[in-house]
Amino acid sequence: RSAAWLRRELHKMAAAGAEAAAVAAEEEKRLPEGDPESGGDSEDEGDSDSSGDGEDEEKENEAEIQRLEEQLSINAFDYNCHLDLIKLLRQEGELVKLRRARQKMSELFPLTEEIWLDWLKDEIKMASESSEREKVYELFERAVKDYICPEIWLEYAQYSIGGIGQEGGIEKVRSIFERALTAVGLHVTKGTALWEAYREFENAILETAQPAPGSIPSPEQQQMLCSQLEKIHTLFRRQLGIPLLDMEASYAEYEEWSEDPIPETIVKNYKKALQQLEKCKPYEEALLGAETPKLAEYQAYIDFEMKAGDPARIQLIYERALAENCLVPDLWARYNQYLDRQLKVKELVLSAHDRAVRNCPWTVGLWIRYLLAMERHRVDHGIISEMFEKALNAGFIQATDYVEIWQAYLDYLRRRVDFTQDSSKELEELRSAFARAVEYLKQEVEERFSESGDPSCTIMQNWARVEARLCNNMQKARELWDNIMTKGNAKYANMWLEYYNLERAHGDTQHCRKALHRAVQCTSDYPEHVCEVLLTLERIEGTLEDWDAAVQKTEIRLARVNEQRAKAAEKEAALAKQEEEKAEQRKQARAEKKASKKAKKNRIGDKRKADDDDEGEWGQEEEAEQPSKRHKGDGDGIHLEEDMEVETGLFGRSGPEKPDYPGNQKEKASTSRKDIPKVLHDSSKDNVTVFVSNLSYTMADPEVKLKELFESCGEVAEIRPVFSNKGTFRGYCYVEFKEEKSALQALGLDRKVVEGRPMFVSPCVDKNKNPDFKVFRYSTTLEKHKLFISGLPFSCTKEELEDVCKAHGNVKDIRLVTNRAGKPKGLAYVEYENEAQASQAVLKMDGLTVKEHVIKVAISNPPLRKLPDKPEPGRASQFAVPRQVYGARGKGRTQLSMVPRALQRQSNPMAKAENGMVQNSPATSSDPSEEPKKMSNADFAKMLLKK
Repeated sequence: RSAAWLRRELHKMAAAGAEAAAVAAEEEKRLPEGDPESGGDSEDEGDSDSSGDGEDEEKENEAEIQRLEEQLSINAFDYNCHLDLIKLLRQEGELVKLRRARQKMSELFPLTEEIWLDWLKDEIKMASESSEREKVYELFERAVKDYICPEIWLEYAQYSIGGIGQEGGIEKVRSIFERALTAVGLHVTKGTALWEAYREFENAILETAQPAPGSIPSPEQQQMLCSQLEKIHTLFRRQLGIPLLDMEASYAEYEEWSEDPIPETIVKNYKKALQQLEKCKPYEEALLGAETPKLAEYQAYIDFEMKAGDPARIQLIYERALAENCLVPDLWARYNQYLDRQLKVKELVLSAHDRAVRNCPWTVGLWIRYLLAMERHRVDHGIISEMFEKALNAGFIQATDYVEIWQAYLDYLRRRVDFTQDSSKELEELRSAFARAVEYLKQEVEERFSESGDPSCTIMQNWARVEARLCNNMQKARELWDNIMTKGNAKYANMWLEYYNLERAHGDTQHCRKALHRAVQCTSDYPEHVCEVLLTLERIEGTLEDWDAAVQKTEIRLARVNEQRAKAAEKEAALAKQEEEKAEQRKQARAEKKASKKAKKNRIGDKRKADDDDEGEWGQEEEAEQPSKRHKGDGDGIHLEEDMEVETGLFGRSGPEKPDYPGNQKEKASTSRKDIPKVLHDSSKDNVTVFVSNLSYTMADPEVKLKELFESCGEVAEIRPVFSNKGTFRGYCYVEFKEEKSALQALGLDRKVVEGRPMFVSPCVDKNKNPDFKVFRYSTTLEKHKLFISGLPFSCTKEELEDVCKAHGNVKDIRLVTNRAGKPKGLAYVEYENEAQASQAVLKMDGLTVKEHVIKVAISNPPLRKLPDKPEPGRASQFAVPRQVYGARGKGRTQLSMVPRALQRQSNPMAKAENGMVQNSPATSSDPSEEPKKMSNADFAKMLLKK
């Protein structure tokens, strides 16, 4: 917008108003016409067909509009649905519905710069009267609050120039420009446009204030001219003290415009700003060259400004980052934390918190910080309560999130209560909120997540503490604890001790004793500890009768517990013994089978020759077996001793020769087995070697095939495929490189599909020497940015699934789950850029039909694998403590030291068994002679040879 345009605005204010009215009238006439290509009233046949197509398209659009409106009535937080509806309504020219749709979306979400500019331009076209202009001003005020956008501020200032003919119009324009400079005047790349527009506006006013040629200005005119010149000087000097791009051109322009030399202080400030600009340029260039969302580049820029310490610049760079990363909760949290702790300006802080929860409503932490900020700045109680209700309807993705938001609100209500009064409105409101929270978690949350999110009843515990400590209402606290215990918590010692401590502090000894007696009877995780606490209480405060009763009760309870544990130990030992017997039977069956094959083979041919053949196969068979064991995690490069080779190699996998084979064929087969070399691995070359497995057994020329595949990673020194005794490929091999970096690069080929099977590539690591080595495992924890999809058709490809998923956000990775043979299992993991996109995808894709299969979509949170412990025979613990199922927050602080010291010292429970305390345990042999003598590998081999 040039100075000439500004001057025209100043000279033709009345004409501008009339022209705007004419434009608005023309727009109203044009909009109902629909598609300009429809041809109007033409009777041409082609135009009639075009009109018919237009009617069909209009009906389709109307149906789509209705569908989108119904979907929004179900889920008002569907961001993409809002965008589609606004786009369609603008295309159809439905002005009333369009305005309503934009209004609804702006109430739920901050709108982007593009959406606001489209809305503002549509409203400006229709605003002709002064009352309508005021509505546009209100819309601008809402727009500049959502994000720091230089373009919207510039549009606002330029639109306000059209109203300078009204009373106070010039001062209003100046006020808007000053606010714009405060908001975005420090913007390194876009701030210059605002400064120039402001100066052009003041230059235009200066030109209109000039006296007519040949006339002498009056003192009032002369004063006005001097005042206007000073305003322009001030603008130049302010701008030159700020690091902005192309500030050299602004300095040259000031030198040309000013009749006087530039003051030394201004030159000094200008040079200082230039130096600061040089420091900022690397960060601005990094942002210019980076791809969206530029989060890492913005974070580096923020760190730089934080070290400089200028609050205005820190705020601006945060706002710039949020404009492009508005769905990143962590960025909002860091910005709000800075505002809360450093700036502490009420309007600024609350505005940022409000925008944060509107952008990321699913993040409970942002809502909690917002409630705290509102309380900190003494916002009206009704507004805080209303904001809490909005938080409950935000759609959190975990049950524990609702527990946290309720706890934050209850903490706020508790801080409002004056507990010096026996009764007050605030206290009743707090009690009512506690009751509502308990009911809400039981009804709403449990129905949605199949869990309340509060298994240990922390909200009810806090309620009981408030009643006991602050309200002196121990009776109500006991009722609450009774309710807590009925919810499955009576078996945990820490819950009883928590109640006991409350009674100890605010109740009486009678109720303490009653609670501990119930705890002894009910506790199943650490009964010894509650027994010890009961005896301690009676030792200090109880009578002899109380002591006797406590001793009797604890002895009976502990005897019963020990009996139950002994039975459990016997059962575990019996199961372990059964497993051991089954394993021994399988081992004996395999040995007998191999012995029969050996005897049969010896009867067919020359015994000595057969022995020689077998002897040549020992090391080969063992070396072939070893890699598969390594891949399962037992280590690589492990070499067995010679006697173990004898043991495992006596009966190889090669089957006996058929008696009707000609002798020359038997001799040829025997010779071929001898010709197969042993596959040895030098463990000193582990760093340049990778182990490749899960290859197809039918792969022809594996050395050639794999060399072509791995040469892309670096020069291959050797490929050692492993073959069976019959000469067939076993599906795995060693690939040795010349350089270590090539081996590291080769690991990137892990799970690459080769001949229809996923190839496994892993490093060669001897786990005996490196027990801490961990192979790659997919994450088994909650990942909010990743989806788990089940129910997919087996024919679904990665590309087809990506087409479905990318409509709801930027897809970073897709992994189709397959078995070892590469066959699909109908499952997939889809990773999005952030959790916001993943949450939207869950809402829109769950229950979707893909190739006649209804898929299920959820946030990735794999369940923990329950791996049963296999105890050694005879090692079953006498005190097998049952595992406790902890709540969502993990093990409580009071659960850490509940095992009595006497039990902690008993590290070897079988020590007592050997002294006769456990006589009938089946896990312990009473006759030492019945124990089988341990045999070495050589003894085992000799035993088989004798057969």
